[in-house]
Amino acid sequence: MIYEYKKKDYLISTDKRRLQPKIIHNFLTNCYWSKGSHYAVVKTKIKHSYCYGVYHNKKQIGFCRVISDFITFAYLADIFIIEEYRGLGLSKWLMECIMRHPVLSEVKIWMLKTGDAHGLYEKFGFEIAAKPEEIMEKVR
Repeated sequence: MIYEYKKKDYLISTDKRRLQPKIIHNFLTNCYWSKGSHYAVVKTKIKHSYCYGVYHNKKQIGFCRVISDFITFAYLADIFIIEEYRGLGLSKWLMECIMRHPVLSEVKIWMLKTGDAHGLYEKFGFEIAAKPEEIMEKVR
């Protein structure tokens, strides 16, 4: 099912057909967490994730992927609002839409990684892991 949220000239949609992969790739290939990502990799990420696009008059200006089983665990990834649209509350609105999503609202454990947006995510209950020693990762 597709969910859409509107505010003035802005739209947040889970409709993957609206996504503009070239804009997503252009942003991700230049950001600190996925610098140099190949276009095919970005398209594969989109294919295998639940996605939110943020639009201003049909132009994509933001994005988020959710990787989840929709019950127990969800991971937020590749969240962004392009620079010229920052400071308008769009990141907060995007997070509100994700957190109140009918299918995701009951997810027990949420995770994400961020190097610079702790303040935003803290507003939605995210905090430094209580037991980081229990979290493991394998990075290639």
